[in-house]
Amino acid sequence: MIFKSILALMVLLPPFTFANQPLVIAHRGASGYLPDHTLAGKAMAHQMSPDFIEQDVVMTKDDQLVVLHDLYLNHNSDVAEKFPNRARADGKFYVIDFTFDELKTLRISSAFYNDANQIKAKYPRRFPLFSSVFSVHTFAQEIELIQGLNQVTGKQIGIYPEIKAPWFHQQQGKDITKAVLMELKKYGYQSKQDNIYLQSFDPVALKRIKTTLFAELNMQVKLVQLVAETNWQETQVLNNNTWTNYNYDTMLTKQGLQQVAQYADGIGPWHGSLIIEGRDKTQAIKQAKKIVSNAQTLGLVVHPYTFRKDDLPWYVNSYKDWVIMYKEKIHIDGIFTDFTAETIDILKASSDQ
Repeated sequence: MIFKSILALMVLLPPFTFANQPLVIAHRGASGYLPDHTLAGKAMAHQMSPDFIEQDVVMTKDDQLVVLHDLYLNHNSDVAEKFPNRARADGKFYVIDFTFDELKTLRISSAFYNDANQIKAKYPRRFPLFSSVFSVHTFAQEIELIQGLNQVTGKQIGIYPEIKAPWFHQQQGKDITKAVLMELKKYGYQSKQDNIYLQSFDPVALKRIKTTLFAELNMQVKLVQLVAETNWQETQVLNNNTWTNYNYDTMLTKQGLQQVAQYADGIGPWHGSLIIEGRDKTQAIKQAKKIVSNAQTLGLVVHPYTFRKDDLPWYVNSYKDWVIMYKEKIHIDGIFTDFTAETIDILKASSDQ
């Protein structure tokens, strides 16, 4: 019923973007309103008319590409109840250890965490935990949904997939990077003019795409280097036959950006890496503007993540102030948000003034 109700709301509106406005990227779908990476959430996001809808792509045991945010299932599903003996030694239930048919039996929920053996919502005011029915779907199914909705609504909303941890999949004997590219080409995404950005935190994978896989597959799409904090341990690289944690500390320096510009078309920094907590607010904003300007001078677009109205940073008092600051003072090119509708309304109102 949720899915049918969302479809009933579809209207013939173009994507949001117009002159001098940052792109609006629906982060994990309509994640401020429905559970992350569900087809219902993607349909709802499409109705809001963002410029792009994001996908996080992970590979299953039987080599299917599925759309899930994490490599494991602990914090958004009932996997521990349905498959209690399938966790690895670290206590995590990894997607790659399950077939797609097994994953389809899981019930997907809004994000939660465990507190004294009780689950609690990560964002308490969002869609209730384990309410309604949501399930895992494939990357192909989501592309078909978005392309189908584009056809029936007349919109041209793009996709913004992330290849999740290519290094991890490599350790497990799987080439997720090539598999994602082949799927994109199958569905018509094969040039920089196509309505897609392809992102990853893994610079080794992005360089491989740029230097090898594009030529091998006779395709080329826009690439975005995601930027993490080093202490997140987001990426590992192979050095002298040893996997070590990748260091992002210099990636947003002028020299670091010059290196990124050799293989990518844009960067996706965490907003906390642009305006750093604990600094003087005025100087912090000035430094963020400098980073963005340096990137844009090199031809890189800047799409920071993730803007949430229920998780404001230290330097603003409202979500509106946050969005306007990044648009008018820092001059970003795009914005990842959990709250697409509100973000579009704020940007549109600011352009009308």
